[in-house]
Amino acid sequence: MIKKKVLDPVRIRRIDGGFAFIPHRFLTGGFVSALHPDELLLYFFLVLAADRNGLSFYSYDKICSLLEMPLDQYVEARCALIRQDLIAFDGTLFQVLELPAASRRTKKPSPANQLLGSLLKEVAP
Repeated sequence: MIKKKVLDPVRIRRIDGGFAFIPHRFLTGGFVSALHPDELLLYFFLVLAADRNGLSFYSYDKICSLLEMPLDQYVEARCALIRQDLIAFDGTLFQVLELPAASRRTKKPSPANQLLGSLLKEVAP
């Protein structure tokens, strides 16, 4: 078993002004490896943009601009996150939802996401 120790005690992460939280089960429950790169990028953006209730209201043009993502890729990623029950969207307002019991994606994940999932598992066993 690996013993963990704080590497830089002066720079321990704290939740101060904003709030961004991704549960560890996002990694261990297969959600990371089930998402395509655009879906991961959009999900992480929405988590970072959300308040403590998971709510944010960035417009599609602002999201596409900040993520340097074409509109059609954004719409596809947004719809996939909704189908996978990770976010809710009412046309204006996003809500990052509590993770469902299991990942809904049944397609084989992309090689890039398999690599990302493996790397994250090594970093946070």
